[in-house]
Amino acid sequence: MEMRQLKSFCAAARMRSVSKAAEQLGIGQPTVTTHIKQLEKELGKQLFDRVKRPIQLTLAGARLCELAMPLLDGVEGLAGLTAEAEAVGPVRIASTYDMVPHTLLDAVRAFMASHPHVHVTIRSGMAREVLSLVEAGEADVGLVPGAEQRRSLQFQGLFPYERVLITPLKHPLLQEPLTSLDQIARWPLIMRRPGTSTRALLEREFRRRGLSYEIIVELDSMDTTKRYVALGLGISVGPAIAIESGDHEKLGIVSLSTLLPVEWAGLVTLRGKAMSAPVQDFVAVSRKILRSPLADPHR
Repeated sequence: MEMRQLKSFCAAARMRSVSKAAEQLGIGQPTVTTHIKQLEKELGKQLFDRVKRPIQLTLAGARLCELAMPLLDGVEGLAGLTAEAEAVGPVRIASTYDMVPHTLLDAVRAFMASHPHVHVTIRSGMAREVLSLVEAGEADVGLVPGAEQRRSLQFQGLFPYERVLITPLKHPLLQEPLTSLDQIARWPLIMRRPGTSTRALLEREFRRRGLSYEIIVELDSMDTTKRYVALGLGISVGPAIAIESGDHEKLGIVSLSTLLPVEWAGLVTLRGKAMSAPVQDFVAVSRKILRSPLADPHR
């Protein structure tokens, strides 16, 4: 039994005419007749009483019509329902902790201004956790500082991701030119937990230079880290994106772009995965809002 056969049958039943059904469906009358005969053969029942005009449904035909019409109406409404469902999302985003309250917020705000009814879900984690969420299909798109080379993922670099030194105001490090990581390693450090991208990079550079260092406090967020530094409990190194305009009134901020590698942050998606219209729109908005003029268009 095919859907086109049911369409021809229901149209003929509704119009009480094979010719009118053919005209409504935009197909030839012989085609409608063939569809109905195929149904009758498959079911082993006569569906129309053709003795009288207009044609009348038999009892079997009337029962089939009761069952088939709601089915056809539902199938014909699938396209609209599917489009409506896609239009409201969800858009599932994964991002590193530091980017959620800062960089990602700008992109989400711009996206929701033009898509107010799309449901957005945001999950945060360390960079490798974000990549795993995208790779597993649990997130449609990820925002990360740099990207591990994973064959299953595609990375679009959007903006440079540099680190800064964060100190209390009037700290001795602010009074001297910062020319070496040795100067930082001498001071007690307040850092995010192990595995976060900035801490992993800093510790890797310390070890490469054979420097001894001491991390005295580990925290889960840069916002809390900045508060601890402002109280004079230690110094820190963090991403420049975590620095807000008001921080300069409470903290000393020094760029480390000459001492630590500057990475490209951007979006990761799963290669070959079909993206819904809202997800495509979010990616487009993110590229517009976050993309640096220095970004390689082929990146």
